[in-house]
Amino acid sequence: MFSSVAPLARLNPFYAPHFQLVQDGVRKRAEPAEAPTTRRNLAAASAAEEYSCEYGSLKFYALCGVGGVLSCGLTHTAVVPLDLVKCRMQVDPQKYKSIFNGFSVTVKEDGVRGLAKGWAPTFIGYSMQGLCKFGFYEVFKILYGNMLGEENAYLWRTSLYLAASASAEFFADIALAPMEAAKVRIQTQPGYANTLREAVPKMFGEEGIWAFYKGVAPLWMRQIPYTMMKFACFERTVEALYKYVVPKPRSECTKGEQLVVTFVAGYIAGVFCAIVSHPADSVVSVLNKEKGSSASQVLMRLGFKGVWKGLFARIIMIGTLTALQWFIYDSVKVYFRLPRPPPPEMPESLKKKLGLTE
Repeated sequence: MFSSVAPLARLNPFYAPHFQLVQDGVRKRAEPAEAPTTRRNLAAASAAEEYSCEYGSLKFYALCGVGGVLSCGLTHTAVVPLDLVKCRMQVDPQKYKSIFNGFSVTVKEDGVRGLAKGWAPTFIGYSMQGLCKFGFYEVFKILYGNMLGEENAYLWRTSLYLAASASAEFFADIALAPMEAAKVRIQTQPGYANTLREAVPKMFGEEGIWAFYKGVAPLWMRQIPYTMMKFACFERTVEALYKYVVPKPRSECTKGEQLVVTFVAGYIAGVFCAIVSHPADSVVSVLNKEKGSSASQVLMRLGFKGVWKGLFARIIMIGTLTALQWFIYDSVKVYFRLPRPPPPEMPESLKKKLGLTE
């Protein structure tokens, strides 16, 4: 019975390090040689000569930030119509009853151009967020990994991904908050403002600088769990795909095949991201529409059922977004010839401690 359950348990991207070591130990003892690992190391060594910069260098972090700008800015702007309808369903569910009804009502009232409302703050805000999210994630992942040491970084890599992504998103949301506030005002308050140039001075005149940052705490509530799931689930899903699904090692896959794995892992992570972050997303949408309300007041008024309005639209949007973001981000790394480390493997020192090597 254990032999039939164990493979399924190992597919869980968050399984415990101890269980993993036991299973890896059984598997490694059954394998006669380390030739595949040697081949992968040689391939990695030859590939290192083609890199444009060193892993963890300032140039590496800067180009990762560029990848974040492109992946988040372009994808979020592309789905502005769906985001607009989702926000309107959250703040006025009586008028916008479903996705299709929301599109229909919006086109009738504002025309097709009305579906693009809020594109400017979306592009600027999420470009800034992507710069911090992906750039700082690489910074914190390397920083925390060095603090833990090679063996602990491997054993507790899921916790490492969670901590690095949460730290990065904390700063990313501060960069996003002003544009997110303006976007929601434009999209959900008819007649308030049609463009970013109209919205910003009006918001500042009414509430001062607080108008742009009153939603930062709900943003943290929404985005930090989202990003933790986005990065940790993605990293472990990629690892699982190469271990259990892809029939050859990553080093033997073409760049195109690697990007396909990236896209699939990104979509799987995106579905979980949407579910985890949706209640806080509903609060953010309502909070930025109303004056004088707090996050706790909005949450109590919406209730359990209310915070899940628009979930289906968000799953479609976030699943697609997350998959495309990881695809674009990895493509940027390929284009700029940045180091792209393979899925983590057990360090040799840990193998010796566990008696997995002679």
